[in-house]
Formats: sequence, C-alpha cells, structure tokens
Amino acid sequence: MVKRDFSADGPDRLWFADITYVRTHQGWLYLAVVMDVWSRMIVGWSMSASMAAELADDALKMAIARRRPGKGCARHSDHGSQYASLLLGKTMREAGTEPSTGSISSPWDNAAMESLMGVIKAECVYARTFESRERAALEIFEYIECFYNRVRTHSALGYLSPEEFERANRPEDDRRLKAA
Repeated sequence: MVKRDFSADGPDRLWFADITYVRTHQGWLYLAVVMDVWSRMIVGWSMSASMAAELADDALKMAIARRRPGKGCARHSDHGSQYASLLLGKTMREAGTEPSTGSISSPWDNAAMESLMGVIKAECVYARTFESRERAALEIFEYIECFYNRVRTHSALGYLSPEEFERANRPEDDRRLKAA
C-alpha cells in the first residue's frame, strides 16, 4: 500500500511499526514502536523480554487507545512473524486498521521506521550501559514520552517536535473529536 511514500495528508491515516532490541546485563529488551508518519509522533510502544506477537500487539493497542483512528488507517511494517500473527490480525480487524507490508528482504520499504529506530538507539540507547531491563525500559519510556514526542525537532516537520506539529496542524474538527 505504501510504495515507499513516507508521508500522509493528515493524522492517523498511515502508521509505521517495527521492533528493535536493546542490550542489557540481564539480556535483551525488545521494543515495539508505532509511529504516525504524518507527524512522526510515536503513538504506541511496548517493551518486553520476549519478542512474541504480544509485543507488537500491545504497541498497536496503545496506539489505537490513544488515537482512536478512523476506519482505513493503514499500519505498515516488515514481514516479521509478529506482524503476520493471528493476534495482531484480530486487533487490526477490530479497529478497522488496514495491514500493509513491504517487500520481503527490502529494508527500504520500512525506511521511516529504520530511521526512527536508529535515532532512538543513537540518542538514548548507545550512550548508556543498562544493568537491567527495567532500567532500560525506564530510560526508553522517558526518551519517547518526555523528549522525542514533546521536544525533539524534525526537519521534515519544519523543525517542530511531533507534539508541536500536531498542535499547529491538526484539523480543527479533528481536535474537537479527539477532545470528546
């Protein structure tokens, strides 16, 4: 569906999703993220010691609960088994979210998420050594919710943060609906 077009003409029309891993002294911590490509806002995320389908499903459920997208919002990802799971398919059907996947073995089809994961790792993960998964999860939570979404500027957004961009550009009728 996406055809390497990493843009949307409004909020909650195109979401990208991916999973990455973070090294801790306790073992891997897996991070699943859902991003609204329109504003680069991270709208859903989940972390776990397991890379099971529940990880991706929890991130999508958070995005759905936060944003309440209308029918037809596309969720794009790679072909990972978590994104092809029955669990995630059920969540998407119930929410009216449309699945989209890139070509097999083509990271360019999910370049927006590859870039986001690189930013998270460069700005939050690589500069630290995490003793525990819990410590890593706390740092990543703070990075996403307090810095990335609210403060970090993006050239694609006219050097606004995702939150500032949404506040300045969300259609007026959309603001009233979201507030209700």
